[in-house]
Amino acid sequence: MGAIGNGQEMPLPLSVQRRRNLPAGAALSWLGEGWRDLWRQPAPSLLYGLAVFAVSAAIVWGLFRLGLDYILFPALAGFMVMGPLLAIGLYQKSRAIELGESVSLSRMIFVEAASGGQVWYTGAILSLLMLVWMRAAVIIYALFFGLRPFPGLHEVTAMLFGTPVGWAMLLVGTVVGGLFAAFSFAISAFAIPMLLDERVDAFTAMGTSISMVWNNLPVMLAWGAIVLVLFLVAVATGLLGLIVLFPLLGHATWHSYRALR
Repeated sequence: MGAIGNGQEMPLPLSVQRRRNLPAGAALSWLGEGWRDLWRQPAPSLLYGLAVFAVSAAIVWGLFRLGLDYILFPALAGFMVMGPLLAIGLYQKSRAIELGESVSLSRMIFVEAASGGQVWYTGAILSLLMLVWMRAAVIIYALFFGLRPFPGLHEVTAMLFGTPVGWAMLLVGTVVGGLFAAFSFAISAFAIPMLLDERVDAFTAMGTSISMVWNNLPVMLAWGAIVLVLFLVAVATGLLGLIVLFPLLGHATWHSYRALR
């Protein structure tokens, strides 16, 4: 606070108010707190993770069944956009533990958010962002390889890494995907926990989330890297890792929100 005369104090800029000056290593402490929440009455969290795995596996199976395997990788990227919304029940459990309230799977599924329907409005916006990201990926493929049919996952690796056109597409796709990832991470990192915890509207929550991420960039870059690595581990295990890793990240995200809010 700064003095502005007559004994009054001028409030600090929002950028300063939202800066916590946490070291990058603080992200690991959030993960540790999430781990403790996971194993405190673990059954609801693990069942939640099992449900997320089952739905994700069913979607992947459906993509192959319908011949839509060419959108598999964009769909996996889209999962990271929707992840914060899907994890709202895990935030509810961590919040209940923090407040000394009872924990149950039913309360995690039928969440009563402080902001009411604004949560689902935010979910609709995130869904739209996911669809735009997936469409952008398809357009980039078409720009570099034309309208030729998708060769399948076995052949596409050689096509991408074995030709100059493939490398060019990887470069452009990485840049475009990185922009989508950064934006979606910024607007969703804290928006859903905030809507659960506070009575705010969707746009205020998303704007505040962007501000919190931007003003705490070192620790949020570390947290984003942790989320990405653990998601890749889950993918490498055929999504089975989601049973444990998704609840872990959900609980840890709640603690990141509490640390920075």
